[in-house]
Amino acid sequence: MNNDRKSTVFRVLIGLALSVISGLAFLWAFPPYGLWPLAWFGWVPVLVAQYRVVPSKLSRVPPAVATFVWLQGYLGPVFGGSGLFMEYLPLAIFFIVLLTEGGSRTFNERTRYRWFVLQGAVASAGNEMIRLFIPIAGSWAFIAYTQYKLTWLIQPVSVFGIIGMGFLIIVVNYALTQGAMWLFDQRAPGQWQLDADTPPMDRQHMQRWLVGAGAALAIWAVLSLVLFRTPGTSTVRVAAIQPDTSPIISANQGEDKLVAQLHARMVEQTREAAQQGAKFIVWPEGVLQYDPQVNDPLELSDLAQELGVYLAVGYVVASSEGVFRNEATVIDPSGEFLGVFGKDHPVTFAGETSPTRGTYPVYDTELGKLATIICYDQDYTDTTQRMARQGAQLVAVPSNDWAGIAEKHYVHTVFRAAENRVAMVKSDGGGFNSAIIDPYGRILALAVDSEGSEATLVSDVALGSGKGTLTSRLGDWFGWLSLAGLVFFIFGESWLVKRAEKLNEEGDSNEQH
Repeated sequence: MNNDRKSTVFRVLIGLALSVISGLAFLWAFPPYGLWPLAWFGWVPVLVAQYRVVPSKLSRVPPAVATFVWLQGYLGPVFGGSGLFMEYLPLAIFFIVLLTEGGSRTFNERTRYRWFVLQGAVASAGNEMIRLFIPIAGSWAFIAYTQYKLTWLIQPVSVFGIIGMGFLIIVVNYALTQGAMWLFDQRAPGQWQLDADTPPMDRQHMQRWLVGAGAALAIWAVLSLVLFRTPGTSTVRVAAIQPDTSPIISANQGEDKLVAQLHARMVEQTREAAQQGAKFIVWPEGVLQYDPQVNDPLELSDLAQELGVYLAVGYVVASSEGVFRNEATVIDPSGEFLGVFGKDHPVTFAGETSPTRGTYPVYDTELGKLATIICYDQDYTDTTQRMARQGAQLVAVPSNDWAGIAEKHYVHTVFRAAENRVAMVKSDGGGFNSAIIDPYGRILALAVDSEGSEATLVSDVALGSGKGTLTSRLGDWFGWLSLAGLVFFIFGESWLVKRAEKLNEEGDSNEQH
């Protein structure tokens, strides 16, 4: 093997190692690991590999490998062993990245990295926006979820949305990468420079982006602290009822005796929560296999009236054609059913349907304005936005999770609350993760157990303002803007290259004179 081939093999191996490091860094930034600082610089190694280490013709490989390592580690436990095609989603994305990243290095080299940071951030944010259109994707693995514990930092999502925060994180990664590339060009041995015509990183350009990214992060943090203030609303004591085993799954398996036991215990838990002063109590998704407005063997209407509480309950009604209504209702202290919400985002990859979706009732009550969403609705941004636009202050989230998402799913609820300034009560039927979250995304009570366990969460929570936020009113406007930017870079690439080459020629000419 000649020296050139040895050098190429060595560079590829180093590039793959850097790619794995980035994939693991992004994986570890998410829960359950929670090493959130890694999200701000974890993608730097793979970008250095893509733009400096591996040969240009192989530059698409590092981002594909890093993305696969990250998503396989993140989504693998979610769908592993399910038998669903979703198990192969990380591999599918690997090939998508492999096909789409081929021209990135060439474009940035020909434009001398003028658009490097902006193109990278727009591509990431634009792709997150696209995923919100896909029934099997939603907001899973959105970069901003890594920061869910930093309540003091996430508040601008009420203005820019979750995609806006993800955009900022990627801007910081790409700006730091430019600094790393400049250091590489200054100090790395000559054999690392794969192509003689690879333009070096311009120092002034690099410095401007580092300063700009730092300033943007500082402005974001200051804005977050300004927005993070004590809500001037009344406080309500709420409760989430979590059984240790899923009633809907037990019913589907024909374990009627177990279902009856679970229902009886949940009634007891509801009484216990009411004794602790809870006025709004949430039961999980699909906890009843019938419509309690038609058939009420548990006498939930009487229970709500006896305890003087508002009771939010999820239920499913199956038809002979295999279509079932997945709905939630709220019973008031007089025993009246206030209305019906049909699940807005059914889990289509599992064959779920929800024919009654499309209405978004908000109930004006003595406690405040109440609403419900159901499970997978929290994985998309639009359903909670619709509720907030109608004045919702407190939103019930009946859910039915599984072990693989026990330590991940409640994080979505944190951002839906902060984006729209609504309090949220998530009650999980699988026994895996329930939470009570205030309008700023603070977790007031949490029960997480990947093995499944019973829990009765009770907490006082401030109501939302009932006015919504800019995100509530305008929706994912920053995501749409990023998507437009992504389209611009795709179709305007040739024009940008020609313009950059002309500017480069003029600059070179001026230097000669």
